[in-house]
Amino acid sequence: MNQAQEIQIQTVIQRPVAEVWTYWTEPEHIKAWNAASDDWHTTEATNDVQAGGRFSSHMAAKDGSVGFDFSGVYLEVILYEKLAYTIDDGRHVTILFTANGDETEVVETFEAESMNPPEMQQAGWQAILDRFKAYAEQQ
Repeated sequence: MNQAQEIQIQTVIQRPVAEVWTYWTEPEHIKAWNAASDDWHTTEATNDVQAGGRFSSHMAAKDGSVGFDFSGVYLEVILYEKLAYTIDDGRHVTILFTANGDETEVVETFEAESMNPPEMQQAGWQAILDRFKAYAEQQ
């Protein structure tokens, strides 16, 4: 059995960790930032932020040509510090939030899927994280 390649992305957000956590976890905020580019958007989001809780979102092209669901189950939740979950396709994701005064470092580590090149996946996930940073810093 092959072990999935892990990919890591990160950013530093000029906001305190409690605010960053809220923007990351509350569905109304998720719908505002969760897209890799301006021609995509998240039309639905639910998030039960607790171990065993489920999350889901639907991301779609704004022209309606294509869309997909992203969902899974939380394995571990440590308030303001860590989210670990399994995506419904079986891949694992860990997100660490590190407070440093009024800044928060966010580091996401995820298992690559086998359909697309790892570089493409890293670029896509980083684009979403960059949009999150921009959104959080504008609030």
